[in-house]
Amino acid sequence: MKTEEIRQLSSDDLVQKEKTLKKGFFDLRYQRKVGRVEKPARFKAIKKEIARILTILKERENDGNAN
Repeated sequence: MKTEEIRQLSSDDLVQKEKTLKKGFFDLRYQRKVGRVEKPARFKAIKKEIARILTILKERENDGNAN
């Protein structure tokens, strides 16, 4: 998901998406422990997407405090 698409979502949607991604990341780490990860590059992609979401949420939080 691109940054422009993420910015269009509401804060509640972003929090929900973050929870979903973190669960997916947890499941992926479990698969790595078991030894059957199909796409190891997915680790990096999920971590980046979570970081994008958290950054946008923090920006919105800071914009709200500035007023």
